[in-house]
Amino acid sequence: MLIDMSDLKKGSKIVMEGSPCVITEYLFVKPGKGTALYKCKVRNMLTGSQWAKTWRSGDKVEKADLEEKQMQYLYNDGEGYAFMNNETYDQISLTREQVEDSINFMYENINVDMLFFNGNPIGITLPNFVELEIIESAPGVKGDTATNATKPAKLSTGHTVNVPLFVDEGEWIKVDTRTGQYSERVKK
Repeated sequence: MLIDMSDLKKGSKIVMEGSPCVITEYLFVKPGKGTALYKCKVRNMLTGSQWAKTWRSGDKVEKADLEEKQMQYLYNDGEGYAFMNNETYDQISLTREQVEDSINFMYENINVDMLFFNGNPIGITLPNFVELEIIESAPGVKGDTATNATKPAKLSTGHTVNVPLFVDEGEWIKVDTRTGQYSERVKK
């Protein structure tokens, strides 16, 4: 399906050279003479590469055929990461490259949103916050609570984040999956 450049905005998903891309910056420019221009920055959703692209007013681009389904992470079998469709119970395996940094915050049975392009899975989106247990951390030093000092803490997924000194081993914390940073302590 072709759409006009005037219908696009930041975050729109299009197809360029056969790959799904997202518009990360969108600027409308109307020079004194000539036709209007659309100056955009585009990121390939498969490779992550970015580039600048300029279109003229009236140009058309292909809208990306993307679909999002809620899936449940099951396990890592050493070669890939297995997910199950919550509605049909079909299983899909993704490679490490497709899962990227999400593996730092994935635990068994977490629900994720899986993105499909032309029926093929291309990546996942975790919930904004996940609750994980600290399995290894140095004890806090008494009297160091006046500053915003932090210490490294290893999570149940194997990933390490910086936490405040008052957070101890065995406690549960909420982590922002977008930034990878500690958010707050959680009572479990």
